[in-house]
Amino acid sequence: MKILRLVTSFRGKDSISFQLGNAIVEKIRLSYPELDMTVMNLAKNELPHLNEVHFSSFITPSDNPALREALYHSDNAIKELMSADIVVIDVPMYNFSIPSSLKAWIDHVVRAGITFRYTENGVEGLVKNKKVFLAISSGGVYSEGPMKEFDFTEKYLRNILGFIGINDITTFRVEGSAIPGLQDNALSKGLQSVATYSL
Repeated sequence: MKILRLVTSFRGKDSISFQLGNAIVEKIRLSYPELDMTVMNLAKNELPHLNEVHFSSFITPSDNPALREALYHSDNAIKELMSADIVVIDVPMYNFSIPSSLKAWIDHVVRAGITFRYTENGVEGLVKNKKVFLAISSGGVYSEGPMKEFDFTEKYLRNILGFIGINDITTFRVEGSAIPGLQDNALSKGLQSVATYSL
C-alpha cells in the first residue's frame, strides 16, 4: 500500500491540518502496517506557479532544453500521484480556499492527455483506482450553517480531483478552531472522527 502525503501548511507540525493528516495516516497504518509513504511538503518545497513556459511545455513536444526542464516538476508530481494507492492532503483553509502551494500542485498534475483527456463523449479522467482523504482545518465552521457558501475548499477539490478521475474522496474536518466555545474541543472532535472511521 503506497500513500502520497501532501503537506501544505506553512505552520509545520503546529498546523491543525497537519495533525489531522497525521491521524489519518496512522489510521491507515493500522490496516496496512507495511505501507510505503512519500511526503511532498509543498509549503517548504513549493512547486513553481504555472507560467507560459510551463504551459507551453505541456502542449508542445519539443527538444528545447528550457521546455524539458519546465516539465520536471509536473512529471515528478504526476509520477508520485500515479504510483500512490491513497492520497492524504492536508488542507488549511486560507481565505475560504486552498493554499496557493496546493493550487500549484494541482496545476502541475492536471494535464490534458496525461491525467485527463477530451473525448467525443466528454472529459475522461485518467487517474484511476485512487482513494483520497482530505484533512481540512478552518477557524470558522463551513461544513454547515450560514458560512457554508463560503467554503471553496472541499467543493473545489472534489470537482478538480473528480475531473482527473478520482471520485473516492473522504473528508475529515477540524473547524471552529478560532471560535470561543468551540476552539477548545475542535481538534479533539476532528481527531475522534478519524478514530471512529472504518476503512
